[in-house]
Amino acid sequence: MSIEIIKGENDMPTEIPTRATFMLFGGTGDLALRKLYPAIFNLYKKGSLSTHFALVGLSRKALTDEEFRAKIIESISSETDDKAQAEEFASHFYWKSHDVTNTDHYKELGKIADELDQKYETDGNRIFYVSLAPRFFGIVAKNLKEQGVLSTNGGFNRLVIEKPFGRDYASAKELNDELTSAFNENQIYRIDHYLGKETTQAIPVIRFGNPIIEAIWNQNYIKDVQITLAEKLGVEDRAGYYDTAGALRDMIQNHTLQIVSYLAMDEPNSFVDTEIRREKVKALESMEIYDADGVKQNFVRGQYGAGDGTPAYRDEPGVPHDSNNNTYAAGKIVFNNPRWGKTPFYIRSGKKLATKTGRIDIEFKKPIVDIFAKGTHQPAELKSNVLTLLIDPKIGITLEINTKNSAQGMHTETVDLSYLQSDARAAEVPLPYERLFHDILKGDGTYFASWAEVAAAWKYVDPVQKLWDTTQPDFPNYESGSMGPKAADELLARDGNSWYFPNK
Repeated sequence: MSIEIIKGENDMPTEIPTRATFMLFGGTGDLALRKLYPAIFNLYKKGSLSTHFALVGLSRKALTDEEFRAKIIESISSETDDKAQAEEFASHFYWKSHDVTNTDHYKELGKIADELDQKYETDGNRIFYVSLAPRFFGIVAKNLKEQGVLSTNGGFNRLVIEKPFGRDYASAKELNDELTSAFNENQIYRIDHYLGKETTQAIPVIRFGNPIIEAIWNQNYIKDVQITLAEKLGVEDRAGYYDTAGALRDMIQNHTLQIVSYLAMDEPNSFVDTEIRREKVKALESMEIYDADGVKQNFVRGQYGAGDGTPAYRDEPGVPHDSNNNTYAAGKIVFNNPRWGKTPFYIRSGKKLATKTGRIDIEFKKPIVDIFAKGTHQPAELKSNVLTLLIDPKIGITLEINTKNSAQGMHTETVDLSYLQSDARAAEVPLPYERLFHDILKGDGTYFASWAEVAAAWKYVDPVQKLWDTTQPDFPNYESGSMGPKAADELLARDGNSWYFPNK
């Protein structure tokens, strides 16, 4: 994929702004107001959008354009330079009360889109963002096509879908069939905000841009890979959704396995979305899918109890007192391919844990022969080198290596070679939704999950969820403020391993 550029100030390359009409279903929802409108505004400020764009907000609410624009201005208040800038941006926004099941409303929407295309000269480019409950995804897609809302004059049509994408492989396939009856696969953008994070997007560069790393990125040198996505918060006000999903569906099937795919994939022929997706799918499809005994051996579930002055999950508002939902999930992934052999990938995610962190720890194998241990001054064995990629809340890279300490004789110690992003630089980094909106505008699917990736992830997770749905857990089994169930530590201990974090 190529991005057209022009020369800006100081002869620095600048993107030509994309022309587009947005239609946002769920236009006054929490996600739209907190994340989406500020992301679009930042793109507007930076020149990825200019005067040739419009946005139609849609929901059942009755609002005037002026009332909607007031919400937009409030939504972007922390990002604006001045009142005039905010008002100019908001002037591109329009409101339409819309019932997603009413076909006549789509016919009206088509007329509005045509009018806005002419007014703002958007070349017929249309982006449909569906920030609604998943049961409406197929209905919206079907009506957009059948009622003539899609552009037919040579402009692009792109459909953006929020998670969750199904509850299992069967429901995900049914949903995908509905979407692809109206849109081609290359027109569908499945949002996963973890793919918009700085560190996730840096993984291919860290791997394939550094021969000293890629040369040892395999079973011959890597002992294990650990991915931790931990939250301090509990279920909060999401009990209605979360108690039907749990950590396995909410975090493992999508965010975690997407990170796994970037870590495990082979090098693509080039850095374009089709090549990258091909290699990611190959990696995901090579994960060993466990039978019931394999699930018992290699996956752990948990539910938080009371602790740290907070209630147990079953005592949270909106949660059934007999809920067997998992608020923690951990597992061991093994690949059936030459690169990884028997190198395990350990994954875990949970709520009400000791700290909020997103991190990847790659532990390398120790030297086969420790020549220093044969000396007279070496009191302890060498430690494993560990490469850590910090996702959030801090962004950075650390490498733990062995070196000589300053004492007389040959005594070793470990030191960290580290890069932590400064607060000043962090303030300049685009937020995930800004990055992802940018790629949608440019038609780049690199950091969006393809259907083949979603399908492979569900096929892997389904046997785990099926067993958990049919067996009675002993919940709660970890205390709020801990790092999860003891069984998750035992999962690694059986292989002679342990969680690197927080036991460093």
